[in-house]
Amino acid sequence: MVSMRILSAAEMQACDRATTERFGIPSFDLMGHAASAVASFAQQQFPRARRITVLCGKGNNGGDGMMAARLLADAGLDVTTLLLGSSDQDNHGLKGDAAQAWRELTQPMHGQVHSVAAPEDLEKCQSALACDLLIDALLGTGFKPPMKGLALAALEWIKAGLAPAVPILAIDLPSGWPADETGATLSSPVFPADAVVTFTAPKPAHVFGQLTRSWQQSVVVVPIGSPEEAIVSSLQLEWAGASAALTHAPRGSAANKGNFGHVLVAGGSFGPAGGKAGAPAITALAALRGGAGLVTAAVPAPALAAVSSLAPELMTWPLAATPTGAVSQENLAPDRLAPLTQGKTVLALGPGLGQDPETAQFVLGLLAATTLPAVIDADALNIIAAHTAQLAEFARRGARTLVLTPHPGEMARLAGTTVAEVQANRLETARSFARRHHVTLVLKGARTLIAHPDGRVAVNTTGNPGMAKGGSGDLLTGLIAGLLAQYAADPARAVEAAVYLHGLSADLAVRSSDEHTFLATDSLPFLSQAFRFYSRRANGYVWIQGLPPEAAPREAAL
Repeated sequence: MVSMRILSAAEMQACDRATTERFGIPSFDLMGHAASAVASFAQQQFPRARRITVLCGKGNNGGDGMMAARLLADAGLDVTTLLLGSSDQDNHGLKGDAAQAWRELTQPMHGQVHSVAAPEDLEKCQSALACDLLIDALLGTGFKPPMKGLALAALEWIKAGLAPAVPILAIDLPSGWPADETGATLSSPVFPADAVVTFTAPKPAHVFGQLTRSWQQSVVVVPIGSPEEAIVSSLQLEWAGASAALTHAPRGSAANKGNFGHVLVAGGSFGPAGGKAGAPAITALAALRGGAGLVTAAVPAPALAAVSSLAPELMTWPLAATPTGAVSQENLAPDRLAPLTQGKTVLALGPGLGQDPETAQFVLGLLAATTLPAVIDADALNIIAAHTAQLAEFARRGARTLVLTPHPGEMARLAGTTVAEVQANRLETARSFARRHHVTLVLKGARTLIAHPDGRVAVNTTGNPGMAKGGSGDLLTGLIAGLLAQYAADPARAVEAAVYLHGLSADLAVRSSDEHTFLATDSLPFLSQAFRFYSRRANGYVWIQGLPPEAAPREAAL
């Protein structure tokens, strides 16, 4: 899987039309593939569900639900299907593929089938709420707000009568959620969901919205037959997890450490008033764990012992320090700088540096003096914030990759705006900054964005609130640097993969612990599982949120 483009509702409809009209795949076959995926997912994700109710609308989303209901009934489950539509002579108001799906469901009858013509008719179907799983197939990608009529009545009916423990599986989208919505939550009515199955490609709502009751519940994408040539989008949005495929190729049997790059971590401070030696240590360890062949941590000489004790595999380099333990500008002298950067392939700059005036001169001088690809984080970002006009110049040196990894506060300083304004318009803030300054910008937060200089933006969907602790950003910086060192020919995908794996390892970790007690380094033992985790399983599901049942982690030791 090279990439996964995110499509708008109109682009998804165009993709379906092209699949049928240009590539000759019947639309009813696409519906059949979608229904098969839903039925299979329902049985795998909710194996204890024996009584299933499928709530169908009159469009193609409802047709998916009808065909899934037939397949589940054929599998021996107790299935009740409710069609929300008037009971007239014109096949209940159904047309096209949905009408054919209804005929296959009812002739002969598969399970119990009812049509609901008016809101009051729902009260006659109370027994349908005595189920183990509810499948929401009312409104799909084509929905435009507001939700009204029978759909709104059905939502109130469910809220009043469905037991809280009964899970809801949404086909395509939770009914009432617009496909193009980029907000995390909605103020308008929307069906609850515990899992979502969509088809061909995610829509903006799938990657930005909290469609399920928790960020840890499943949202999956299933290919149903549309060829790659039909999946066309102008949004310039992609799902970051697809880039993890970059790391799936096995290493060559004759490989040596020189094949996987040498990361230089420059950071830290350590003086009489305290310091931050842990930050560069975490970054260096993450670069090692991420697969870099060699890692050198360059820290102020007083911090050297603390950092070097972390891992025997880690190399260290003493930097000249100021009397307060900060990095001195003396390190820019040619006789110091040349041996420091010789043989290095990637620079990770900033963790724990502090903002001493001499340190600021060191940061700017180092970026001006080298052509190394660089990951800039933490205090280095705050130093750069006063010199953003130089970013494009730094990036042009050797046509190198510059990666900035700000949290919203740092982004506000870089962009000269407020945190509130950044958070209100994260996508365009990241995209415009990356374009203007010719950098790759990783805007951290729930749904971290990776914006590239060409305008493309990848959206990451892994991670959890337990990561909101000190050290998490330092670990991410090391992972990005480690993957850049190994995959220098594809830096954009390397950055995306690092962000995805960072969140995924934390998701795996909290499955056996708790978000309150989780520390940034707790995810390191789970990096191996994250690297081995294939989002695309044998049956074709791609988990863009949550984890499949078999991904429960084994306990691991650091």
